[in-house]
Amino acid sequence: MPLLVQNKRIGRLTSTTELFSKYSHLKENAKVFSSKSLVTVEPKCLLYVQQREFAATTPADHSVSVIGSGDATTCHLVVLRHTGSGATCLAHCDGSSTWTEVPLLVNAVTSLSHHAKEGRLELHLVGGFVDDAYTSHKLSLNILAAFQKQKEEIHLETCCITDMNDIVTDGIHRPVVYGIGVNIKTGEVFPASFPYRGPAEDVRSARTFTGGQMTEVYDSSKEQVRVSPCRWAPNRDIAFWLAADDDTILQYLSTSPYAEPPHFVNQIKSTIRFLLDHPNADMLFPGGQPLLFHRTEQGEWERVSLP
Repeated sequence: MPLLVQNKRIGRLTSTTELFSKYSHLKENAKVFSSKSLVTVEPKCLLYVQQREFAATTPADHSVSVIGSGDATTCHLVVLRHTGSGATCLAHCDGSSTWTEVPLLVNAVTSLSHHAKEGRLELHLVGGFVDDAYTSHKLSLNILAAFQKQKEEIHLETCCITDMNDIVTDGIHRPVVYGIGVNIKTGEVFPASFPYRGPAEDVRSARTFTGGQMTEVYDSSKEQVRVSPCRWAPNRDIAFWLAADDDTILQYLSTSPYAEPPHFVNQIKSTIRFLLDHPNADMLFPGGQPLLFHRTEQGEWERVSLP
């Protein structure tokens, strides 16, 4: 079935400019969304999603109130929600494998919504900006096209992407909104920042840095964060980057060197140090088992001890 806007099918698009020209209300909605106040999400209610990760749950979840993700420049943040069941999925997509990733997100929501007798799938897209390489633009079109190929009817509600998520400061294009949260009880999507990006932030970042593909990081049936076993090859050569200056790291390790948040370089170096300290990922997953975390009464994610 097609991707719909105001119950009308979106045809083939050649540019994001064309999309906003055809559907002016999406443009106006994007302006309203990007002007909203930034919400700092506290760790006690948060399920954080890193790049190339997705997570889905329902309003019945006692451990999570908000799913969120940040630090998106050319990346796009995707929220899919079923209005009947309230099942909600958030993904941080970077274009690595859009056509295989989108069906995962649709399945994550529909599998949690089979009992719902009514409702529809609603899509919210935020991210990208007017970057020199048109990386954001290409990703915007690919994500829209991938959703158009799904068999389910999907209604595009929020589309604050590329052209409409762009601001020029001192002659440099940057995103207006870098991060979002979604309230799983109400379905509200809002601009957000996150002082906490765990649990297991380092190992999750290392998995993505070394080429890991899109993965689900939450088991809503058990209300547990689940970091599946991953592998990477030992590589001492990456130690070079620890001595590199900030500009070099930005130019070679970012798709948007002039638009990254201030902590980008420190995060990259932290990930590289982690990989150098853990050249063999097998040691991080004893017995080949995933890392599991549950929410404590104090609101922190705590490692689950396996029998």
